[in-house]
Order: sequence, then C-alpha cells, then structure tokens
Amino acid sequence: MTDELQDLVDVLQLEQLEVNLFRGRSRELHSARVFGGQVLGQALSAAGRTVEDRVVHSLHAYFLRAGDPEVPIVYDVDRSRDGRSFTNRRVVAIQHGRPILNLAASFQVEEEGLTHQADMPDVPPPDELAPMHVELDKCGPGVPDKVRRLLEHQRPFEFRHVDPVDVFSAQERPAHQCIWFRTARPVDVPEHMNRCLLAYLSDYNLLPTAVFPHGVSFVDGRLQMASLDHAMWFHHPAPVDEWQLYAIESPSASGGRGFTRGSIYRQDGTLVASTAQEGVIRLWDTAKAE
Repeated sequence: MTDELQDLVDVLQLEQLEVNLFRGRSRELHSARVFGGQVLGQALSAAGRTVEDRVVHSLHAYFLRAGDPEVPIVYDVDRSRDGRSFTNRRVVAIQHGRPILNLAASFQVEEEGLTHQADMPDVPPPDELAPMHVELDKCGPGVPDKVRRLLEHQRPFEFRHVDPVDVFSAQERPAHQCIWFRTARPVDVPEHMNRCLLAYLSDYNLLPTAVFPHGVSFVDGRLQMASLDHAMWFHHPAPVDEWQLYAIESPSASGGRGFTRGSIYRQDGTLVASTAQEGVIRLWDTAKAE
C-alpha cells in the first residue's frame, strides 16, 4: 500500500479506550476542518468493533458540527439491539465535549433472497479516461494555488471522471456526473474495513453535483457548502481496490439546501451500494454583507 493508503486504514482502525468507547485521529488534508467522510468511516468502524459475524447493510448519519483536525475524536457506541438477524448500533462522535456527528448503523446476518437492480450507466471504461491530475492540468494557471495544493495532495484513491468538467468555471451544466474510483494500490482488509473505506470515499463528489446547474464556480467566495446528513446502503461486497463507478445525480435544490443521491457499481455492472446526501448550499450576496 502507499503511505497515504496505509495511513487512511490506520486512521479508520481506531484506538479502544473502554468498552463501547473508541478514539480516532484525523488525517492531514491541509484543511481547517475534518473531512466528513473520515468521521463517517470512523463512526462506522467503531460500530463494527462491537458486532460479530454480521456485516453492515445501511447507515444514516447527521453532521452536527465541523470537526477540528487538531483534536482526537471520541466515538461512543450504544448497543441498541442484537436480534436474531439484525443488529443495530448508535454512535456519537465527540470533540470538545460536544457531538459532531450522530450515526445509526444496521448489521445483518448474510442470507440469500430475491434479487434485482438498476442497470449501470453506459459509460467508457476507466482505462479510456484520463487520471484526475491530467484533467487538472487542463484547467491551466487559473486554479488558485491553495486549491491546486489540495487537489494535488497524494490521495489514497484514484479518480477518473467521465465527461470531466472544469469545476473552477461558472458554466451551467446538468446535475449529474459519473466517476470511476479505486484505491491507489491493492489493499487487503476485512470486509467491514472495506465498507468503512467505501463509506469514506462515498462523501467525495456528492454535494458538489447539486451546484452544477447554477453556474457557480467552486472558488467563488460567495458559495457556502456543508453536508447535513449522509445515508448509505450496502447491497453486495466490492473490493475498493478494484474499479467502481459512482453515478451521482441531484434531483432537487431548494430552501438553501441541495439533495443528491448516488449509485456505486462494480465494473461488471453489479450495483454494490447506494447513497443519499443533503447539504447546505448558499450563495451569499456580498454587496448586502457590506
């Protein structure tokens, strides 16, 4: 594994402080706040540490406050229910004595049942698409240095965009996108950690899709975006070191909020997970602020 990928796995593993109580550190992402996907993945990891012989099939989380990357996060797990087939856990992520995220997760004994799924979009395979750093170079010198440093920072994942768009332009475009992803190197982890990694990654690119139709650049100083919640359903196993397609759409934006949903497919077309997220999207009137 790359150093970045190993660091991410280590961050998601967590330190056990007491029964049902865990502590995690944050990754260095050159940001003033903790990446929401990290808190999501760590909370799911904490829940899974209290469950045996069952896999997570769904999670629902609310982001309550921005996380401080300089301070450890404590995860308090409530063992809500252990049934014959399903297990439920509630997790509170805490910093500075206050909750920053609430998560509920459900785990299930694996079983067979009726099966159907939506078809994967017909898109070019990842080998025919350019890596993200190549697309960034096409944006030219107009990319702010701070943003370029953030995007060029070595990541544990590789992304390849179908029909890439210049997120720094103010061009209006449809509220959907498709992105191939996988880990930068092979990773050998248990299935629960694999799903924690998938939860971490699922927070990338969701909410920004809701801004596409409105002709707003992501470096526009008037734009405010922040995730409010995140839901995820796991349908089939899918190793994160193999290519998967993230198909994202935003059906609605209103009331200062944007709603998005996504489908994650293996390269063979199997639907492995579904996501949904709502977040704050505000375009401040700087003239009025003055």
